[in-house]
Formats: sequence, C-alpha cells, structure tokens
Amino acid sequence: MYPVIRAKGRQRTIIQQSYRLQEDDGRITDLEYLQFPKLKEVKQIRHLFTTRMGGVSEEHLASMNLSFSRGDAPRNVIENYRRIGQVMECSVEKIVASHQTHTTNIRVVTAEDAGKGVVIDRDYTDIDGLITDVEGLALACFYADCVPLYFVDPIKNVIGLAHSGWRGTAAGMGRCMVHKMQEVYGCDPQDIIAAIGPSICQNCYEIGEEVAMEFQKGLWKDELLKPGKEKGKYQLDLWLANLIVLQSAGISLDHIDITDICTCCNPEYLFSHRASHGMRGNLAAFLMLKQQ
Repeated sequence: MYPVIRAKGRQRTIIQQSYRLQEDDGRITDLEYLQFPKLKEVKQIRHLFTTRMGGVSEEHLASMNLSFSRGDAPRNVIENYRRIGQVMECSVEKIVASHQTHTTNIRVVTAEDAGKGVVIDRDYTDIDGLITDVEGLALACFYADCVPLYFVDPIKNVIGLAHSGWRGTAAGMGRCMVHKMQEVYGCDPQDIIAAIGPSICQNCYEIGEEVAMEFQKGLWKDELLKPGKEKGKYQLDLWLANLIVLQSAGISLDHIDITDICTCCNPEYLFSHRASHGMRGNLAAFLMLKQQ
C-alpha cells in the first residue's frame, strides 16, 4: 500500500484498500482506493474515492485519470471507469457523472440518466451535486484539491455526492444537499451519514483577502483562517468549513467522517491542481445504492 502522508492532529478516518487486477498480458496491477469507516457500515451502499493507482493513463495523467477533458485518450478514460466499475460491481453504463462549475446546483438522478457523462453525452450542465434513490446507479463527482462530500440516508435509502471548492463551501453546498434530500425524498438530517473526503489541507491552501473575506462572516469560526506566508495571505481550512456547514444542516457530529489525507501533500498518490500547477488528471468519488 502507498505510504500516505496524513494530516497531523487529525483522527485517522480513511481506510486504504486494494483491488487486484489481471492485465491482458498476465501482469498483476493493484488498484488502490479509499473508503470511510462510517460509510462502510451502511450495508446497502458501495462507495470509494480513487487514487492515482491502478489505471492505464500515462505521463502526468498516470494512471487512474477519470476526466475526458484533461487531454487523455478516451479509450484510457473508459478503461479506467471499467476498472472502477469492477470494484463497485457496476458497469460503466450505470455510472452518472456531474458537470462541475463551482455552483450549488443539484440534479435529481433517475434511471434515464444512466451512463451520462461517461458513455453518452450529458443533457445537463453546471451540476456540482447529485442525489438519487435509484438502486444500481453509481454517482460520480470529480476532484483535484476541492472537497468531496458524501451523503447517505439509510432510512430513506437515498444517497448524494457533491463537489465543494471554496466557492461551493462559502455558499453552503453541504447544506444545499441536505435541503434537497429533505425536499425531494423527505430525508431527516439526523438520519444522514456524511463524509468529507480527501482534498487540500489548511497548511497547503493559501488564499488572498477576497476569498478570506467570505469566511470572516456568518457561521464561520476563527480557526478557519490562519496567517499565510506573506502579508495579505491566509491559510483556509476547508475541512473544518465543510464540517461546520454539515452540522448547520442538522447532521450530527457522530454521523460525519472527516478526511485526514491532503491531495497536495500526496501528489504522487492523489491528483493535486496546486501541487502540479494544473498538469494533472481527475480523481473521483463514487457512491451507489446496491440493488436489493
């Protein structure tokens, strides 16, 4: 297993997993992925967060790139999805992908959306969150420093995934997801189990005055920001910010797993936009209700 650098002072909450693949030439490849303890306890779902390990993409996209828009050969991306599908026990035709533009827009995914963004074109844009109660559909959202958010209501049998960068976090993306799950499916926030996934940590995430001002009002706490390396710069804790958002939406602290793995601290293991100066592929979060 890759020797991950974990954030100091954080509880170890993410489990490294490995799935053994046999290549056409007989070689063995280990596909490494990450899971959350609280989500693993929910028997009616499958979930994972990808790493760079176990795919077929090359050079700066090596090897598990899941984006068609980073210059990769489409056949490589499809093969990477196929491999993730093996782990999720789901075909690529059953994966539904977001179309992220740093909004708080959320799509209610139905059976008719199967394969969109992977094997067929999407008929939607500007979607940073996905929710569904359809069994057998795997939701997919994408990251390279921004925050993955997972939501599972085991009582209503409803799931959701979201992408939350600083804009989405400031706008309360996690709270928007909970409200949408309440509105569409009647979910009770106290039943929801959530996870805040691998993303950039506070020590690596330096921001300017304009962004910092968004986190100096309302429900935010002083410890979200600490002085940066130069005047007028700050270090933002997106993990804590998203925890505050989830709790403000009514999810109890003992129902939330928080990452302890930073993308920027582990650029050989996880794609990081900041560490690579934009020369990177995309990681992905996957979440699916098992077919009963």
